[in-house]
Amino acid sequence: MKSRFDSASTTPRLDPGRLQAVLVVMTVAIAIVSLMVGQAGIHPYEILRILLSKLFPVERTWSQTIEAVIFDVRIPRLLAGLLVGAGLSVAGAAFQGLFRNPLVSPHILGVSAGAGFGAAIAILFFGNIILVQIFSFIFGLAAVFCTYALSRVYRTTPVLMLVLSGIIVGALFTASTSLLKYIADPVNQMPSIVFWLMGSLNNVSNGDLLVVGPLILAGIAILLSIRWRINLLTMGEEDARALGVNTELMRALIILSATVISASAVCITGIIGWIGLVIPHIGRLLVGPDNRLLLPVAALVGASYLVTVDTLARSIAETEIPIGILTAMVGAPIFAYLLRKNRPGW
Repeated sequence: MKSRFDSASTTPRLDPGRLQAVLVVMTVAIAIVSLMVGQAGIHPYEILRILLSKLFPVERTWSQTIEAVIFDVRIPRLLAGLLVGAGLSVAGAAFQGLFRNPLVSPHILGVSAGAGFGAAIAILFFGNIILVQIFSFIFGLAAVFCTYALSRVYRTTPVLMLVLSGIIVGALFTASTSLLKYIADPVNQMPSIVFWLMGSLNNVSNGDLLVVGPLILAGIAILLSIRWRINLLTMGEEDARALGVNTELMRALIILSATVISASAVCITGIIGWIGLVIPHIGRLLVGPDNRLLLPVAALVGASYLVTVDTLARSIAETEIPIGILTAMVGAPIFAYLLRKNRPGW
């Protein structure tokens, strides 16, 4: 049986192995620049010596403040940017393949709306950042569970019902978040809720990465391991079943993995949009629609992109710009360009 991946596009593609090597080098270079750039500029040689001092006896020529900036601020932000960027991009690519729709993002099933509602509750009633993250994660998962439960029809889960249920659940949680903002204290609580909803890596700590990092990595690993089955799902349910794929189980596994990635990312960074929507398109432009190649490339491009945007967010102005603003300002024109340049579809 011939699939759409046998003759996906006449557009020339780059060699996948060479492209991935270039993207890895680019990601490392961007990571080094991210450690250097900020309100306090640090020379790369000094950064290297500070990092090596944890493993080898290196003469100390730097201040304790500079070391704290590296290990307590910039490295956690860098690792969070890499994980969240890669995770959201892989989740977005997997969802676009699952729903056979290039306009789908990881937030289509209401995870971001639910997480935003949970964070708003915690800010309004508790004001503790740890509880904000916990409530955000729990309500993000709960929103997707409600979506999945609502979409069940006669023991099956049609794709259209999933999307419509996600819109319903997302609208409900968004309205509930707006109600909480309406009754919140306009001096202290309201700005905190709004800033959190705009997304930022500012509050990420090493402890957050120890808890959330394994969840995101596990979700990415699962999606990468089944990426060839996502190819079969994009051919349609009937064709996939004919090839021996348990479509219900595979759909549930993809949704669960992508939801854990999205909820984990949102609980430490707030809502960062456009990455899961735009980055898969860039990856598809580079290597085509084959998810075996697309998902790894999307992970590398997404990681580099989010770290770059975060570096700009904390460097181009005296006060940090919410990262969700920049991802939208950069992502929307890129997406518009891709829509105009390429034919509709895959």
